Amino acid sequence: MSRARTWIVVLGLGIIAVVALRLTVFKPRVVPVRVAPVTRGTVEATVSNTRAGTVKVRLRAKLSPQIGGLVTALPHRKGSHVKKGELLLKLDDRTQRAQLAVAERQMAASREQADDACFAADLAAKDLVRIEGLHAKGIASDQQLDAARTSRDRTRAGCQAAQAEVTAAQAQVRAAQVALSLTELDAPFDGIVAQVSTELGEWITPSPPGVPIPPVIDLLDPSSVYVSAPIDEVDSERVHVGQHVRLSFDSRPGQHFPGHVTRIAPYVEDKLEQNRTVTVEAELDDPSVARGLLPGTSADMDIIIARRENVLRVPTPAVAEGDSVLVLRDGRLVEEKIKAGLSDWQFTEVLSGLKAGDLVVTARDSTAVKPGARARAVLQHD
Repeated sequence: MSRARTWIVVLGLGIIAVVALRLTVFKPRVVPVRVAPVTRGTVEATVSNTRAGTVKVRLRAKLSPQIGGLVTALPHRKGSHVKKGELLLKLDDRTQRAQLAVAERQMAASREQADDACFAADLAAKDLVRIEGLHAKGIASDQQLDAARTSRDRTRAGCQAAQAEVTAAQAQVRAAQVALSLTELDAPFDGIVAQVSTELGEWITPSPPGVPIPPVIDLLDPSSVYVSAPIDEVDSERVHVGQHVRLSFDSRPGQHFPGHVTRIAPYVEDKLEQNRTVTVEAELDDPSVARGLLPGTSADMDIIIARRENVLRVPTPAVAEGDSVLVLRDGRLVEEKIKAGLSDWQFTEVLSGLKAGDLVVTARDSTAVKPGARARAVLQHD
C-alpha cells in the first residue's frame, strides 16, 4: 500500500472516530425539565397566616356552682347536647329546703299577725269616728275622745309594724329561695357538654369568699365556631373585615372551606422571639361545617385580597427573580421577561411576554437548566 493511500485510510479512520465521539461522548446533553403550559384561569392575591391558626368558639363557659356540696344529680355527660335552662348539676339541697320551709312558715305567721293588728286598727279608727260624733253632741267626754284617738294611733302603728314584719319575712323567703337555687347549675345557653370533672356522690369543696370554685363542667356552643390566626404585621393594612377567606383544617386534609373575616385585632403582638403579628378572626360561611369542627383543631387561613378570572397565568415557582421565566421552544430553553400581575403561592398572572400554550420551566433544580440548554419536557399538570 502506498504512503498516500495509507494517509487517506488514517484520515478516514480519524474522521470516523471524531464523528463517533460527537455522537456518543461529546453528544450535547438533553436536560429533562419539568414544565407546565401557560393557561387561562383564576389568580388571587392572598395573605396567609404566619403560624398555625386555631379553631375556637365564641360562646364557651367553664361552669361551677357558687356553693359547695354533695353532688346528687348529673343529668348530662360529656358530649351531650343541652338546651338553655336545662339542669347540668344538682347538689344536696335538704338544708336549703328546710330553711325555705321555716321562712315560709314565719311569713305565714307574720301575715296572720299583720291581719290581726290591722283589723284592730280598723276597729279603733271606726270607734274614733263614733266617739267624735258623740263628743260633738256632748255625750262623750274629752277623756273618752283622747282615749279613742290614742287607741287609733297605737293600733295603726301596730298594723304598720306587723306589715313590716311581713315584708321582712318575704325577704327571708326570697333569700331561702336563692340559697336553694344555688344548689342547681343550669345551662346558660344551648350547647354541648365538652367536659365533666365531677361525679355523683363527690363533694364539691367550697372556696373562700371572692375565690371561685374550680370549674366542673365545660359547656360550648358549636355554632359559634371561628378560626383565629396570626398574619405578619406588614400585611395588616391589606386585610379588612368582610374579605373572603379560604380555610383548611388538619383534621380534614385536602379540603378547603369558604369563610369571611369578622375581626382584626387593633394591636400588634410582639412576643419575645416571635415575628410581630396581628391576629385575624374568620367565620365559616357554612354553619354545618362549623358545627362539625372540634375547638383546638389546627387551621390555616388564606385571606383573598384580590381576584382576577380568565387571565393568562403560570405556576408561581416558574417565575425567577426579575420576573423572568425559562420557556422550552424547539428543544431549547429560552429566557423570557414577563410583566407579572397578581400572584400567590400557586399562580402568577402574566400581563405580557407569553402566550397560552407556551411551556415554562417550573423547577430550576440543576445548573444544567439554563438558557440555551437542550431540553426535553416532563409535563407538570395543575
